[in-house]
Amino acid sequence: MNVLKDLFRVRAPEPPKLFEEPWRQTEWQNKRTELEYFWSYQLKNDGLSRLRVLLYGPVGSGKSSFINSVDSAIQGRMTSPALADTTFGDSFTVNYKTHKIQKGEPKEFYPFVFNDVMGLEDQTNRGVSEEDIKLAMQGHVKEGYRFNPASALLKDKPEYNKEPSLDDKVHILVCVVPANTVSLLNDQFIDKMRKIRLAARDLDIPQVVILTKIDVACSVVRKNIKDVYKNGRVQPEVGSSSELHLSSEELPRRD
Repeated sequence: MNVLKDLFRVRAPEPPKLFEEPWRQTEWQNKRTELEYFWSYQLKNDGLSRLRVLLYGPVGSGKSSFINSVDSAIQGRMTSPALADTTFGDSFTVNYKTHKIQKGEPKEFYPFVFNDVMGLEDQTNRGVSEEDIKLAMQGHVKEGYRFNPASALLKDKPEYNKEPSLDDKVHILVCVVPANTVSLLNDQFIDKMRKIRLAARDLDIPQVVILTKIDVACSVVRKNIKDVYKNGRVQPEVGSSSELHLSSEELPRRD
């Protein structure tokens, strides 16, 4: 009987290894300095009025939540400009929408915006088409366009921007990937992401990877976010995101 109990007993996973020294250096006390950079940020290109940041990634990776976090941090209060769904199956975002961050007066905004897209999926005719993301990077997708997983935006459609301005184009591409599932992405999914990455490279668009849900991936981080760079469980996930050929810069983020 004792043997059977041992066989069916659920064993708690061992806590992750914590290194004595962090495998990446960061300044946890410089929050205000970093925020002051955003508060005073100004564009140096006279032909550009706003920097456009495009977020893409798997369904439920936390793209909209990331936009809300940035908005809240800059404004110093909780905000929710981008609607997010905590229970995901299908993508909650279905339209191409520009999110601005208010600065001071109601009609005054910071000179950078975020665009969210429908989530990527590994199945055919599911999730956003990589071709739509490529068109968005080139500025051909108009505000409010409703994504169609079965077909990319066609040139003869009213939502197609035939003459995009510099403001319409994407200037930074951000891949948002959940740390608790990045190592489980299959080859078809990775191939889609790589095509997007190569298209951005050809357009000379800088790229960044953000790992979300690091607190879900590791209980130690859930207790103390400052242990993220001493963590032996999060580090392999950062390595997995590098293997996606997405970027040389991966930034973990707690939800």
